[in-house]
Amino acid sequence: MSLADYADQHGLHRVGARPRLWSYLKQSWDRRDFPIAMARFRIQASQERNRLGLLWLVLQPSLNAVVYGLIFGLLQTAANRPPDYAAFVVIGVFLFEFFSKSLSNGAKSITGNRALVQSLAFPRLTLPVAVVLENFMALVPMLGVMVLALLVLGHPPAWDWLLMIPLLALYTLFNTGVAMIAARLTVHVRDLTQILPFVNRILFYTSGVLFAVDRILRDHPWAVALYDFHPLYQVLQIARGLLMNQGHYEPQYWVFFGLWSVVVFVVGLLFFWVAEERYGRD
Repeated sequence: MSLADYADQHGLHRVGARPRLWSYLKQSWDRRDFPIAMARFRIQASQERNRLGLLWLVLQPSLNAVVYGLIFGLLQTAANRPPDYAAFVVIGVFLFEFFSKSLSNGAKSITGNRALVQSLAFPRLTLPVAVVLENFMALVPMLGVMVLALLVLGHPPAWDWLLMIPLLALYTLFNTGVAMIAARLTVHVRDLTQILPFVNRILFYTSGVLFAVDRILRDHPWAVALYDFHPLYQVLQIARGLLMNQGHYEPQYWVFFGLWSVVVFVVGLLFFWVAEERYGRD
C-alpha cells in the first residue's frame, strides 16, 4: 500500500491542498467577516497619520479632478470638449479611481501579506476581495461628493440615478476579477508591480476619462467603433448618461459591460483558485 492510499484510507489530507471549487467558495463565504474587517482596518490605518484623516478619501480624487480638468480642458479646443466638461471629468476621475486602486492594490494583496499567507490556513481569495471591498468603501463617500458636485453644476436628481446601483454592482464584480488576476500574476512575476503604474496611467489616458472619444477621434471612425468594446469606457459612458441626464450612451453597453463583468470575474476566480497551493510558497 502506498502512502497516498494509506492517507486516503484513514481520511488524511495533504496540508495546504487546494480544495474543490465549490468547497473553496463555501470556505471563503464562511470567512466573509475577515475581508470586511480587513477592509475597514486598512482604510482607518491608511489615513490615521494624516491630520485630515478620512477626509483625504474625497480630497485626493477631488483635487485630481480639478487639476486634470483644468489641464485637459485648456488643451482641448471648444469643439473637442464635451458639454458640461466639469461634470464629465468629475464622473470619469472618481469612477476610474475605483478600478485603478483595485488593480494596483489587488496585485499586492498576496505578496504584501506574505507573513499572513505563510502562517495561517484560509482561502487566499479573501485577500483580493478585501482590497476591492476597501476601495468600494472608499468610493461611497466619493459618490456623495460627486452627487453634490453634480447638483452644484446644475444636474438635478432623476430616477435614472437609481440605475447606478446595478452599474456599481457590475463594476465591483469586474474589479474583483481584475484584482484576482493581478494578484496571481504578481506572485509569479514580482516585477509586475513596477509595470502596473504605467498600465494604470495608459488606461487612464485612453479610457475616455478626460475626453469625449467621439469628438477627439471623429476623423477615425474605426477607432471610435473599437471603444464600443472597451469595458472602462462603457462604464463611464453609462454613468455619465445616467447622472448627467443626457442619455449619451449606447443601450447595448449594458449588455457588453455585463458580459465583461461576468467573464472577467469567472476567469479571475478560476485563474486564482488553480494556483491556491502556490501562494506563500513561491
